[in-house]
Amino acid sequence: MEINFLMALQKLHTPFLDFFFSHITLLGDAGLFWIITGLVLLCTKKYRKHGLFLLLSLLAAFLLGNIGIKNLVQRDRPCWLYPEVPLLIANPRDYSFPSAHAMVGFAAAVSVWYADKRWGAAALLLSLLIAFSRLYLFVHWPTDVLAGIVLGILTAVLVARVGNRMADRMKKEERTAYENV
Repeated sequence: MEINFLMALQKLHTPFLDFFFSHITLLGDAGLFWIITGLVLLCTKKYRKHGLFLLLSLLAAFLLGNIGIKNLVQRDRPCWLYPEVPLLIANPRDYSFPSAHAMVGFAAAVSVWYADKRWGAAALLLSLLIAFSRLYLFVHWPTDVLAGIVLGILTAVLVARVGNRMADRMKKEERTAYENV
């Protein structure tokens, strides 16, 4: 079923879409765009906490997905199994499941969403386009992308919840220490 969906996408190729998706996917390469986003947030007083949460979410998603799950599952990419389909980008060398582009993109986008809903909506749209590009470019299975999206969202939510609890606890301890002085 997944290969049928990917092969149907291959029939949608046009010069514009080829250009668009082969370039939009670059924003997810090595998580660099999202790392820069986190660093920018970290440099502002208002969003410092969210920048930290974004960077921690990226680290957690990378460790969970790229270091852990990818090497455990070792799923071949569609482009490895169907080499007759021409690629518009370099053939990836790591395993397919889960999609790191989708995972770190959604981990970052949810973190941005917590900081500011308008920018978060834009980040979610960009993450969705990057995730879809991986299917269009024939380097991931749909379930790789879906798993990456779910893991990215869960990672960001977990980091935000734990981070906010820790921040609240620290504020409470700080108030208590101040009151005891």
